[in-house]
Amino acid sequence: MTTPQDLKEVFKHGLDLLSEGRIEEWIDGFTEDGILEFPYPAWGVPSRMQGREALLAQMTMFRDQLKVVFSEPEFSTVNEDDLVIAAYTGECTLLATGGQYCQTYLSVVRFEQNRIALYRDFWDPWLLMQAAGGELAWKQILPTLASKPTAGKQASRTPQDTRTSHRRATR
Repeated sequence: MTTPQDLKEVFKHGLDLLSEGRIEEWIDGFTEDGILEFPYPAWGVPSRMQGREALLAQMTMFRDQLKVVFSEPEFSTVNEDDLVIAAYTGECTLLATGGQYCQTYLSVVRFEQNRIALYRDFWDPWLLMQAAGGELAWKQILPTLASKPTAGKQASRTPQDTRTSHRRATR
């Protein structure tokens, strides 16, 4: 049986893997059809990825374009239903521009048999776009980031898509 303390350790280990750029190992912690969601993504970033191939495509781009060092998470909820809610920060550097920012994250993670089934990650996309030089600069730099061989093929989101997903999320 998985205890709340076990889930905290698995979650913290996942943040360490991401900070170290060990994306494949982090994705190994997901179920086969695991889901990563960004309810409020940056323009051009998918809001939902499902399955290890989609996760690998997006998170490889994350590793190749961002350097992030995460703080110790503060757990609001960890329960026997395999739910973790954690807040933490990340000291981030956008490698393409050298822009730096501090991001606050709130993650809601559902585990199944000690593997991540759903990772819903709330973060402020404007901070990332500011590190690129602003929204216009982000829109100009995004095609070059996404065209890297490791980025995979992800559907890009338009501002209309973001507004639509925000309306759905607030209903």
